Amino acid sequence: EVSTDDPETAFCTLANREELNPEEGSIHHCLYQFTRNETLTETNKLLCDVCTQRHCGPKNNIKSEKKYVYTNAKKQMLISLAPPVLTLHLKRFQHAGFNLRKVNRHIKFPEVIDLAPFCTAKCKNVAEGNTKVLYSLYGVVEHSGTMRSGHYTAYVKMRAMNNHLSDLVLRGQSQALETEPVKGQWFHISDTHVQPVSVSKVLSSQAYLLFYERLL
Repeated sequence: EVSTDDPETAFCTLANREELNPEEGSIHHCLYQFTRNETLTETNKLLCDVCTQRHCGPKNNIKSEKKYVYTNAKKQMLISLAPPVLTLHLKRFQHAGFNLRKVNRHIKFPEVIDLAPFCTAKCKNVAEGNTKVLYSLYGVVEHSGTMRSGHYTAYVKMRAMNNHLSDLVLRGQSQALETEPVKGQWFHISDTHVQPVSVSKVLSSQAYLLFYERLL
């Protein structure tokens, strides 16, 4: 999608991300790194249609790729539409020569997360004036084993039906709601085995997938 926003506001977010100061090894730090501002130079320069037409004339007069004009640019990936359900997929592997190695490091994640520092200032489904986009954790998928084999288990929160979430999914309606985690009982599920667990057990797991539902 081509954006023609004012360059001065194109890289602005709903909340000041510079005040976030995320802890390394946390989901906030992962999101901060994923949405950081990048400068594209040298071999990463951006093909500029405007510059090319200004230099060479209309596109149909360009017969050689050498006539295309590339320019330095800035790039930043931000959230333009806050989803009703937020799914975060952690990269749990790294290259070790020609092989892949599983990353077993614990990544800290909260019960309630605020996406505002990672949303564009003109996020489409956030009410004007809101500086918070809050989500409550309701599911975690964990993998044990290696890159070649292993076992998936899940942590799921059982709670009362969330009418607010239904409104978001079915009708796109959003309104201010409580900013605390949705109350409920957590369960650990491994094949046919299901047992209740504490929230501290959930937050100490080696998360592979995280599922959050929107609160605000």
